[in-house]
This record gives sequence, C-alpha cells and structure tokens, in this order.
Amino acid sequence: MGKKKYYINMGSGEISKIKYDNNDNFVIHATDDEIVLLREKFNEMNAAGVTTFFRAHVPVTPYHNDQSNDDYDDEMTEAYRMIYELGDESAKEHIKHMGILGDRPL
Repeated sequence: MGKKKYYINMGSGEISKIKYDNNDNFVIHATDDEIVLLREKFNEMNAAGVTTFFRAHVPVTPYHNDQSNDDYDDEMTEAYRMIYELGDESAKEHIKHMGILGDRPL
C-alpha cells in the first residue's frame, strides 16, 4: 500500500487528507494501516482523558499517583512518536525541539 499525505491536529485529534483552517499542526505520509494505528492512539488518549477528568474531581488522589494520567501521557508520547516517524521534516524538527520523545532541544 502506498503512503498518502495527511494533516494532523494534536489538540483535536484530527487526521485529515484535506488541509483547512488549523488542522495542519503536522504533515505526515502514512499507509492506511498506519493511520488506523494513529487513530487508535488518539482514541486511547481520549478515553484516558475522560477518566482523568473524573479523577480530577477527587482531590485526595494526587496527579503523580494516578494511572489514568500516566496512561494519557503514555498514549500521547506514542502518538508523537508515530507522527515523528511518519512526519515530514518540519514535523520531525518540531517534535525534536519539543523534547517529548526524550531528546532535548539544542
């Protein structure tokens, strides 16, 4: 299967073949199977985010002892890793500069 160009918006979890408004935080080139995996990461981030929202209303559970926050962070890191691997040079440079994958900016 050939790779197609996609526009990614991390904030909304959007994956689109069409560029419009601000849906182009990152540009990637991916196969259909890779897009399915990225969509799963976004869905898992969303599910963990919902759990985190409800946990936030329980003040006795600190952030650093909450598995739902850890799950969200892990899924987000994996989504960024996929975008880095599939992304164009601009996406790679931006993610590298963010330091989210363990690399620190220069």
